[in-house]
Order: sequence, then structure tokens, then C-alpha cells
Amino acid sequence: MTATPIPRTLSLTYYGDLDVSILDEMPPGRQPITTRIARSAAERRAAYELVREEVGQGRQAFVVCAAIDEGNRLEVRAAEKEAERLQTEVFTDLRIVLLHGRMRPAEKDRIMEAFRGGEADLLIATTVIEVGVDVPNATLMLVENAERFGLAQLHQLRGRIGRGEHPSTCVLFDESGPENEEAHARLGAMIRTTDGFELADEDLRLRGEGTLFDIRQSGMPDLKLARLAEDLDMVTRARARAFAIVDADPGLDQHPELLDLLRTTYRGEAIEWLFHG
Repeated sequence: MTATPIPRTLSLTYYGDLDVSILDEMPPGRQPITTRIARSAAERRAAYELVREEVGQGRQAFVVCAAIDEGNRLEVRAAEKEAERLQTEVFTDLRIVLLHGRMRPAEKDRIMEAFRGGEADLLIATTVIEVGVDVPNATLMLVENAERFGLAQLHQLRGRIGRGEHPSTCVLFDESGPENEEAHARLGAMIRTTDGFELADEDLRLRGEGTLFDIRQSGMPDLKLARLAEDLDMVTRARARAFAIVDADPGLDQHPELLDLLRTTYRGEAIEWLFHG
């Protein structure tokens, strides 16, 4: 179950290798979420002022970082370092707690319960909060180094706010630089829509669907002539023809050239299982 499938998952649904049930309505009670991009120092300061405004009205905020410590990933604002900086330099008067995946389950549960119960104003976290976190009083999310996240993950993270009675805001800090057009396109899509289906299609178009008979989840596909994002109608028609051939000739006995092509192009357990069960 996913709000925004990663490119390879989406491609498998298009190929018909996954059956899909679609829920295209927001859960009852969800509030609209405004998304902004912050690239300058002035925009960062404005985001911090928004934190103060929300906390001043009795609400709470998330700050999401891509790594736990500075040594984990170069040039990424790490959760532990960021929590220390925000507490000592920016929000000295606010109650800040830290949450990351290296903590023991009991400690993570204790911190989340404290935050959910209003004992902290600001939760600094890694992507451990991506799913399963429901804090209706949290109305603001700041995402550091948002350019390093995929659209599916950003959409999942953004879904942690807007769950209570108040409109919410998500601020994406972009440090990619003006030359990174792909990152700008991804973050622009986050501003343009909160529709997970549209974001999944955009993620597929930008990152590629990966390989159909392999484990890569994004990147250039193993198709020679088609791109799934641009040639969906052709892929749909080709899939219908392929299913018709296999239904009429399950072992491809009447299509020896096609059988040889499959066996020479795609190797491994999946192909052997297909023809031998």
C-alpha cells in the first residue's frame, strides 16, 4: 500500500504485473497543505519564523534530515547535528526532541508519544517518520536537502502534516544549485500538486522506471525503443498482444523465434519459471 509508488512499482502496474486497487480520495478530515521551496538565507529565516508562529499558536513542527550524523553522508544536514544547532542557535526557547532509526524501539516509542502528547514543540528526525506517524497537532514540516529525496518519499513525508483541524505548510530546503535542473523539476512538482498519482508519473518520467527483469528501481529501462512514461499507449497495446499470444500458445510452441528471443534476452529464474513452472 503506497501513496506514491516508486518508478519501478508504477511501471510494473502499467505492464500488468501487479493488480491495482485505487483510492483516489483523501481520508476524511485532512487539511490542505501548502508547499514552498526555500533556497536563500532569507527564505530559510522566513521558514524559521513560521515555526515560531505555529508554535506560538500551540502547534508543532517536524524537521526532516537525510542522515543521522555528519559522517553518514557528505554535505547532508544530519539529524543529530541539526538538532544541536537548532536548539543552541535558533530555537533556544523551544522544546526540541530527536528521533532516528538507530534508537532502540522503546526509545523511539517514548519520544513519539512525548511529541504526540505535546511535550515537545519541534521533532528533528530522519525519514523514520515517513510512515506510521500521526500527530494531528503538527502543522509544519521543514525538509533539509529536499533535492536528495525522491518524489515518492517527499510526498510520504509531507503526508505527516495536515492531519488535524488546521491548514499545514511544508517547506523544502533546496541546496542543489541553479544547474541541477532535474532536482528543480522534482521540487517544482511538489509545489504544483499534492496528487500522489500525478507525482508518481512525474517521478517515473524524471528518474526512469529501472529494469523490468532486474532489481534496479529507477534509471534507464531495458527496453530498446520505448520509454514507459512517453509511450504508455504503445506499451498497453503491446501488452494486450502479448497476453493474447500466451493465452493461445502458453509454451510458445508455435512461436519458436519469440521463445528463443526471450531466452537469449532475459535469463534467470523468472524466465525458467515462466516456461517450466
